[in-house]
Amino acid sequence: MAEHPAYPVGLRLTGRRVVVLGGGQVAQRRLPALIAAGADVLLVSPSATASVEAMADAGELTWERRRYAEGDLTDAWYALIATSDAEANAAASAEGERRRVWCVRADDADQATAWTPASGHSAGVTVAVLTTDARDRDPRHTAAIRDAVVEGLRDGTLVAPHQRTRATGVALVGGGPGDPDLITVRGRRLLAEADVVIADRLGPRDLLAELPPHVEVIDAAKIPYGRFMAQEAINNALIEHAKQGKAVVRLKGGDPFVFGRGMEEAQALAEAGIPCTVVPGISSSISVPGAVGIPVTHRGVAHEFTVVSGHVAPDDERSLVDWPSLAKLTGTLVILMGVDKIGRIAETLVAHGRSPETPVALVQEGTTAAQRRVDATLATVAHTVVAEGVRPPAVIVVGEVVGVGVGPHGTI
Repeated sequence: MAEHPAYPVGLRLTGRRVVVLGGGQVAQRRLPALIAAGADVLLVSPSATASVEAMADAGELTWERRRYAEGDLTDAWYALIATSDAEANAAASAEGERRRVWCVRADDADQATAWTPASGHSAGVTVAVLTTDARDRDPRHTAAIRDAVVEGLRDGTLVAPHQRTRATGVALVGGGPGDPDLITVRGRRLLAEADVVIADRLGPRDLLAELPPHVEVIDAAKIPYGRFMAQEAINNALIEHAKQGKAVVRLKGGDPFVFGRGMEEAQALAEAGIPCTVVPGISSSISVPGAVGIPVTHRGVAHEFTVVSGHVAPDDERSLVDWPSLAKLTGTLVILMGVDKIGRIAETLVAHGRSPETPVALVQEGTTAAQRRVDATLATVAHTVVAEGVRPPAVIVVGEVVGVGVGPHGTI
């Protein structure tokens, strides 16, 4: 008799009994999706992996520590059979057939009444891939197809336009430290769906070239000591375009709320009654040191790290940083926007107790093709910045962790 392809269907398992036989690696991979689907999961297994045991301890499932017994599939809607006992698997599969319970067999797909597709999720869509040719089942092939589709939906290379009216508003998207691959999945998807993008100079500029021709890109570059777009003008642009019913993305470098003035924009939008979504980004304060092999914390070296803005000098009355207290800390100090003030910052730290021999690393254009690292100490950093021509944007790391990294060729 000819083999027919499986019929794809989405099971709604909320509150319904699902039985999982076996607590090994297969169960560990499959249980999270069953739990996320709201299933009432019963696990039957004499032992389980640490991760599965943690799910039971957290109350996400019921675990009976024993072997399979006839009757375990009573009132079940779905079963995953994944024990290491072939006879028990066969018996459970036969029980499922008698009770009309859809059963997945981890050990023998041909004897199963249901197959688990290679599945993934993106933007509220589940992508599930099944092999249609029963004679040539290759889970790696179906997984590769799944991955390609999901990745395309996530990064916007596979465009699936909304056919219904989209919710308009503004998304404050943290673009990460500069490398376009370091934007979050959600941020990249929203960027691909935007009508208007208002972008900072420090955002991942390469992503702008991928936008469709109809997308309006507004340059909100804030070049130090040069041309800039005032914050009020940025707020007004966000509001005006959103009120026109457009999907607006405010693309910012790093994270919107780490020295990014994102809250000012969120407050302006709230006052104007504009819906606002905040998409966190990878902050340069941790990613840029990591890109050159510097850990901001390290066992036995630094148990804390502090991130400060250096755009205002320590002796400036506008400074909100308690530099004397920072000098007394033994952990890592990460300074953003402090290249031109590092001389006075170093003098202040040394004056209040930090050793002048404390290592310092300056990482310019971190995570980009122009990335470079320059090392110094608190005693020499002011001279080094000038001698080496270090320019912003650069992240400055102060502390013993500078000397324990994997070297200048470290990568994220």
